Amino acid sequence: MRLIDTHTHLDFPDFDADRPRLLANAAARGVERMVVLGVDLANLQRVWDLACADQRLFAAFGLHPVYLDQHRPEHLKQLRAWLERLRGNPRLCAVGEFGLDYYLPELDKQRQQALFEAQLQMACDVELPALLHVRRSHAQVIATLKRYKPARAGIIHAFAGSYEEAREYLKLGFKLGLGGAATWPQALRLRKTIARLPLESVVLETDSPDMPPAMFAGQRNSPEHLPQIAGALAELMGIDPEQLAEVSSRNACAVFGW
Repeated sequence: MRLIDTHTHLDFPDFDADRPRLLANAAARGVERMVVLGVDLANLQRVWDLACADQRLFAAFGLHPVYLDQHRPEHLKQLRAWLERLRGNPRLCAVGEFGLDYYLPELDKQRQQALFEAQLQMACDVELPALLHVRRSHAQVIATLKRYKPARAGIIHAFAGSYEEAREYLKLGFKLGLGGAATWPQALRLRKTIARLPLESVVLETDSPDMPPAMFAGQRNSPEHLPQIAGALAELMGIDPEQLAEVSSRNACAVFGW
């Protein structure tokens, strides 16, 4: 089984003690490539250093909405400088993680929207896909994407919306990132939605160290878990895990231009 983990935070301190061992184990289990995403200006250098040190890792740079209070106007200028300086470098594969988070009430929606649109414009300008964080904000994200119409589209990370919302994203050219959330039996609506999705619409992810699947409840999530996640999702979709691995990896390669 050959797999691509399209969403990790492998630069986080959670992995400092055993990162080389983890990467070796993931590779041994068929996880050939992993995307490491930036969340604020402070971790972009860390993400870039990791991507340059390991051929299996690729970098994405973005300002995450959950860290809204840490972001400053000048950080957008510095993010753009990073993206423009490294444009065309094969280690840089996307802009992200950014988007809208309406789940946390303390996050100002207007400030989030401004941050979202600024980064979406950057993704369009440097012709890179967008890796989007969308929590309880699908309608607003879809409306914004319809205005910007990014040519490279991207991935809706940790998709947990309805089938109708999935169809809107697919019409815009986006893929849907699926991971551990749907492995939990109580995720009834999501599990029903995933069973209806066309194979060409999905990519796989872990969001390591977050969002562990049900079979690793309470543990640090890791790309090492992607084969089990793929197996559980394939069962939901009524297909062979090898088929899901093959098609989802092909979809990921199409997004990133690999």
